[in-house]
Amino acid sequence: MRRIRRLSHQLVAALVVAVLPTRAATAQWSQVYEQFYLQAPHNWTFRTEYSHADRLFNAFDYGHAILYETLWRKPDAPASRLEEKEYAFLVNRVLVRPPRNPLEEAAIEPMYARLAPEAKMMFDWAHVLHRQLYDVLADERLDRAAKDREVQRIIAYYKSRPDLAFSSRPKSMALMQEQPYSLAFRKRYPKFNGLIWGYHWLQIGLYEPLVTGTTREARQAGVRATVSRFFQMLQDAPTHMPHQMPMTPAVAPAFAARYPEAGIIFDNLHSMHDVVSDILTNPAVPRDRKRAEILRAARLFKDDTSYVMGSTEAWVRMSQHMGVENMGGPAVGFLPSMPTPTVTYGAVMTHDDRTGEMTGFKYGSATGGDHAAHGAPVSGGAGADAHAGHGAAAPVPAPAGGHEGHAMPAAPSAPTAPAAAAAAAFQLRMLGDSLIRARVMADTAMHRLAMEAMQAMPPEQRAEVMQRMHGAGHDHGAMHGAAGAATFTPPSRRGATPRPRRTPKAAAPGGTTPRAGVSKPAVPTPAPTRDPHAGHGTHRP
Repeated sequence: MRRIRRLSHQLVAALVVAVLPTRAATAQWSQVYEQFYLQAPHNWTFRTEYSHADRLFNAFDYGHAILYETLWRKPDAPASRLEEKEYAFLVNRVLVRPPRNPLEEAAIEPMYARLAPEAKMMFDWAHVLHRQLYDVLADERLDRAAKDREVQRIIAYYKSRPDLAFSSRPKSMALMQEQPYSLAFRKRYPKFNGLIWGYHWLQIGLYEPLVTGTTREARQAGVRATVSRFFQMLQDAPTHMPHQMPMTPAVAPAFAARYPEAGIIFDNLHSMHDVVSDILTNPAVPRDRKRAEILRAARLFKDDTSYVMGSTEAWVRMSQHMGVENMGGPAVGFLPSMPTPTVTYGAVMTHDDRTGEMTGFKYGSATGGDHAAHGAPVSGGAGADAHAGHGAAAPVPAPAGGHEGHAMPAAPSAPTAPAAAAAAAFQLRMLGDSLIRARVMADTAMHRLAMEAMQAMPPEQRAEVMQRMHGAGHDHGAMHGAAGAATFTPPSRRGATPRPRRTPKAAAPGGTTPRAGVSKPAVPTPAPTRDPHAGHGTHRP
């Protein structure tokens, strides 16, 4: 009874502290509440079928939580606190041995959770959507039509919470990258920023093998390859990490074409993650204004009118013009080596919100490839870097004339119906050849051109070409190179003895066997060592 009374007193004290105004956070009464999964037989299927990938999501939750808590509680800490200490702990310990169960993030970020519980709940609610969609696409009992119905039912359930749901209309990148506080985080913490973008690449990328795989074995092999590619990004950070925030239509085009509403929600979610990081990092936003700025951003990301792009097609075109090679590459059909980015790290591209066409750079510049034609960033005074020193200077407006110095070629006239049909027939015939298809899927520039060419096709022909290009059965032997999918063993824990790679055993009935010519990527395996969270003030779930 004494223990119960003590716990009751602690709970009351915690609630009082949480709702009373504080000088630092100016916390206010919050009425957001948690809501659980939509009840369905497919719940937790992904955890059962793809446990090695599912556990990484728990590690990602820890990474986001420790980031926000550190930025809020230790604003004057040196950059090495995140760039070296926390980064090393995440990459060498947490990702190698991720938690088995989802985390209670409030236990890791108690002070940030008090600062902006509304924003935290928006993230949590979107993560529920993420996990339920993985479950649907991983359930082998559901055919394509049944999966489509379930996805729409789950999205409707997600949108039933307008107080938490991100808008399903695509937001302009200006909301994320052209605010007074923008870019502070990526500049001060490039490695940790790259790690967060890597998280987001995997979160949207894992949908692609689940959608394009035509058999259970193909889906299993595709997920293993995509996870392995994520770990490959961590080498020589941030060189191989995404140089741009990964966008769903570029990284997972088949998923985005099939479920565009979900893809838009996830891109908006990931954009707001960057916004919160920038607000917490930028000293030009006073501590007593950080909560207000976070809530303002949350309100803009939830409504259907602010910073909205002209159409879904504009969102797709913007993503393509940003360049999948700058986002870590596609989630399927990649070569063993990492793609070469064509822009400087963290470059800010400007786009026409009506069409999605790229118009130039606000910050950073092109380094080659298709972006070379856009030249250098806007120059003159503070325009070359509107956020130098993470100040609160407003973004520099584009030069007179809008796109001066960065003019895009005039848009060609719309093709006639016979021309569009001929283009579709040509693509279908070309993609029917497995060698040509593998080359297109492996070359990021060719892949982007093929995706752009599809925009002129009628919907039914576009779907047929998309299926041929991304759903041709995962020709892993050709598409991933002779050596198979890019294999990468995650870094070992400090002082741990490297384990010899075991020879794969024959699959049990109902299990999976790696396809011929495909090496199974090494996946982090739990070992009986001490708790990876020891010393960080949290308990293992």
